[in-house]
Amino acid sequence: MAITIREGFERAIGVFAERGDTEMVEFFEGRIAQLNKKNTAERKPTAKQVENVGIKAEIVAFLNGVDEPMTAADVAKSCPYCVENGLKPQRVAALLGQLVKSGEVVKTEDKRKSFYSIA
Repeated sequence: MAITIREGFERAIGVFAERGDTEMVEFFEGRIAQLNKKNTAERKPTAKQVENVGIKAEIVAFLNGVDEPMTAADVAKSCPYCVENGLKPQRVAALLGQLVKSGEVVKTEDKRKSFYSIA
């Protein structure tokens, strides 16, 4: 199994500490501090992520008005927002997958086909 960058830096600190090379120990401790800073940075959502929030809301609103579970392809062809904006079934399926993870939509399978409906 491959080691992470952090694990490599920690191992290097151990080796250089044994040798008494404080300059290298400080160098690798600085690198670990940079990793810590990078991991705690708050990130803004991308433009695509912001757009997806709106699309998912439209899909949920559409599914609220539908009685029967639908496939992603059916949603892409029937949802007015998806049709207007030319969303492909693959993208709709990905967004529906995110909605399933968040618990807003339920996925059922029948004969290897996925159907989506409101939770």
